[in-house]
Amino acid sequence: MDYALIWAILISVAVFAYVALDGFDLGVAMLFPWFKKEQERDIMMNTVAPVWDGNETWLVLGGGGLLAVFPLAYAVLMPALYMPVIAMLLGLIFRGVAFEYRFKTKRGKAVWDWSFIIGSFVAAMSQGIMLGAMLQGISVVDRAYAGGWFDWLTWFTVFCGFAVVVGYLLLGATWLVMKTEGSLQQRAYSLAYKAGVGLFACIVFVSLFLPWQDAYIYERWFTFPTSIGLWVLPVLLVVLTIGLLNSLTKKQQGRPYLWSLGLFLIAYSGFAVSIFPYLVPREITLWEAAAPDNSLVFLLVGAAVLLPIIFAYTGYTYWVFRGKVRADSGYHD
Repeated sequence: MDYALIWAILISVAVFAYVALDGFDLGVAMLFPWFKKEQERDIMMNTVAPVWDGNETWLVLGGGGLLAVFPLAYAVLMPALYMPVIAMLLGLIFRGVAFEYRFKTKRGKAVWDWSFIIGSFVAAMSQGIMLGAMLQGISVVDRAYAGGWFDWLTWFTVFCGFAVVVGYLLLGATWLVMKTEGSLQQRAYSLAYKAGVGLFACIVFVSLFLPWQDAYIYERWFTFPTSIGLWVLPVLLVVLTIGLLNSLTKKQQGRPYLWSLGLFLIAYSGFAVSIFPYLVPREITLWEAAAPDNSLVFLLVGAAVLLPIIFAYTGYTYWVFRGKVRADSGYHD
């Protein structure tokens, strides 16, 4: 049995779960500048307050799993991405503190609003920069990082950072469409439409740029007939984008968020296809990076016990706090 591949799939699921769930948390925070009224911001924060900390479980699982299961990849990626990783963690800390402190103060509410906005933006931007750094390649010599302190900082990684910000804005806006009503919801429809178009444009640009820049990715996507099956992804991207924009135009409430998740899933699948079987692109495969099989089996037993529990309590939390959030009710009231 290929335990390394099984673990690669599990960690991929954990990372996507984090992006899908914590993405709308970060997106809601970054939408604050478009909503000036204190009551609207209170409602927005109450839509995510019951679930935000549980959503970060998946980040811990993904990062911890990488360290335990693929230690070589962790040892290479961390020195290459120290600064954006630290920036992401600091951003998440400020975002987390703002959740609690904002509802405990009157005088300093504006300070915690900006902590909420900036912390979420820094976290989202850092995640996109890390994604871009992996796509553009990381210098490795003798199974160790051989690049410089700022190799992660290029125009392409910054673009990927903004692309993730736009994507999270889309998730946040469609989450507000589903969880709110009235004028707040109507503004969320408009913002979601613009973010959806922006995310589609970002995905198209990256999809066209990377094969031109990287021969390995070009070969993966344009070697016929083996690559024909992969072209279902661009087709699905167009279909999902049309579905999203159509559902927003028709003022549907739950479907836009699902369409948005579909867009993220397609982009995530394209990323996975472009780098597989490498964990450190073009340098270290998942089998080279994996821990010994006996360690993988031991950890897999633990995952088999814990993952159903995590899925169960996550699903239960969302079920308990389902429905619309209104001004006269909320997690902090």
